[in-house]
Amino acid sequence: MRETIEIVDQDMAAVLRLKTEAERLRIAWGMWRSARDMLRNLLRAERRDWTEQEIDREVARRLSHGACRPAP
Repeated sequence: MRETIEIVDQDMAAVLRLKTEAERLRIAWGMWRSARDMLRNLLRAERRDWTEQEIDREVARRLSHGACRPAP
């Protein structure tokens, strides 16, 4: 797997610099929730036989360890 480093666009960096710390945290929290919800929906579609507890466990595993590979 090839790793990529993404760089924030200069215009976006300028916009973010104008935000307060609380605003930046609110944006980050929203992005995290969005990623969590998308991952949950993906797992529900791919693993129809899994319980909600199994899905939650896999979501937590992937988000906490940065794993993009499915569980064994």
